[in-house]
Amino acid sequence: MTSFATATTVEEALAALARGAKAVAGGTDLVVGARQGKASLPDALVAIHRVSELHAIDETADSLRLGALVTHAEIAAHPAIRERFTALADASAIVGSHATRAQGTIGGNVMNASPAMETGGPLICLEASATLRSVEGTRTVSVEGLFTGPGTTAANADELLVSVDVPAPAPGTGSAYVRLEYRRQMEIAVVGATAVVHLEDGRVQDARVAITALAPTIRRVPDAEAALAGGEADDESLAAAARAAAAASAPISDVRASERYRRAMAEVIARRAVETALARARGTAIPIPASGVRP
Repeated sequence: MTSFATATTVEEALAALARGAKAVAGGTDLVVGARQGKASLPDALVAIHRVSELHAIDETADSLRLGALVTHAEIAAHPAIRERFTALADASAIVGSHATRAQGTIGGNVMNASPAMETGGPLICLEASATLRSVEGTRTVSVEGLFTGPGTTAANADELLVSVDVPAPAPGTGSAYVRLEYRRQMEIAVVGATAVVHLEDGRVQDARVAITALAPTIRRVPDAEAALAGGEADDESLAAAARAAAAASAPISDVRASERYRRAMAEVIARRAVETALARARGTAIPIPASGVRP
């Protein structure tokens, strides 16, 4: 029998975690996993949905702070995120169904650490960090460094993710998240790619590319980034970046796709993500979400 308590402050939640409880908010991953037999429910749960300070979105000229309980629907609808952190809006707009997006939180998504999670690539490419708190204190880790394997993170069992911080992209930056889609609702990425591209005088000054659902963790692709950096993003460099994304893939075969198909689609989807990010950096309006839209 699982015990259940509700916290109304961060301190109450941290005290429960210190006693061995597991935090739950929207519960969209936890409940589904338990029903499917992937993981049993913990012996103790502490609900954090009433902790008001974790619901805030704070945006300044230099950064974006997302409280752990901000929902995907709120992220996808936020004007500043849609304008300045576009890849994150792309990803949040296609998480699960309307009901999932209304209940599922950015904190739960990050801490679930699925290699197929939509928001992971954008957060990594936008160089986001996660703030973790316990009764012992507070520490900050990069989102990229937080993911250690499928469903595992570098967070300790008694630590609560309280916020995700994203530095504001420089002017002239475009970003995009694109996934292979079989359907519009209740999809999980078969192949996904994120690109963040910064242009100056028509040349790529900086590029970040990450692949989703193609390795045990979401990962950046340095060779793809190097193929783009310093150039004019011509067809040759775009093709090289896409090939690098495919080469960096280590996919599996499962009921949704074979390893061979995923690797082939990695090249296609990575190129679409880069092309969309470039178009946005150049001022072209690309609808959100970018999946299914050709620049």
